[in-house]
Amino acid sequence: MRRAPIPYSAAEMAWLEANFGMVISDYHRAFVEKFGRSDVSLSHLHSLRKRKGWKVGRGGGRYLGRLRKFSEAEIQWLRENRTMTIGEYHRAFSDQFGRDDVTAENLHALRKRQGWKTGRTGQFEKGAEPVNKGKTCPPGVGGRHPNAQRTQFRKGQVPHTFRGAGHERIDTKDGYVVIIVDEENPWTGAKTRPVHKHRWLWEKKHGPIPDGFVLKCLDGDKTNCDPSNWELIPREVLPHLTARFGMAYDQAEPELKPTIMAVAKLKHAVKKARERKSA
Repeated sequence: MRRAPIPYSAAEMAWLEANFGMVISDYHRAFVEKFGRSDVSLSHLHSLRKRKGWKVGRGGGRYLGRLRKFSEAEIQWLRENRTMTIGEYHRAFSDQFGRDDVTAENLHALRKRQGWKTGRTGQFEKGAEPVNKGKTCPPGVGGRHPNAQRTQFRKGQVPHTFRGAGHERIDTKDGYVVIIVDEENPWTGAKTRPVHKHRWLWEKKHGPIPDGFVLKCLDGDKTNCDPSNWELIPREVLPHLTARFGMAYDQAEPELKPTIMAVAKLKHAVKKARERKSA
């Protein structure tokens, strides 16, 4: 069912026709404030302008309509002074044109819409000095502000998150035990470093793991880090054990695991023999 048209008085129509060139949001706000027509929505006025054929004089550019908020002289000044910081930009504009209805956010948005570049990247340029270089904390009790004193580190103090050698945790991603050992970290230079416990213990007993080989957990319990529970196997054996078309070694019954391991090694050996024969 078609809705009844919105009625307008002669005075309202005269005002609407005289001011149809305004931006639609300002047009609607001004009309409602002047005539108290809370039953008239923004879309009603937009449709009315289209029905009446009242052209607003804007060429349809994406942001051109909002420029009607500023005069040509203001736009020219804003374009020429766009490289100023936003606070100075806003203060200078307000002083120059007395526009207390324009906020710094309005000018910032205008610069972005128009694509006016300020020449600033927001990054520290090479060679630039920090603004607080050489400055100390404001003086207070004991030479520094008490709030700063309360939270600063003391000599020899360690953070509450510090975990020394011997600390263990479970890797939530893979389920392996990670232990902090008393060895220098080759990547950070720290005095301790985290390692997988099962690998660290195995290498302590048998030496470094050769390239192309991995340690496979025999009983399926990755937290059992005893070297006897881990077997050194070629990496290429793993797909026969646990891949999509493997033999589900980890889910198998304990008495079947040795047989599955032997079959996987046999398949790998057959594959290698065929490769050598075809080479």
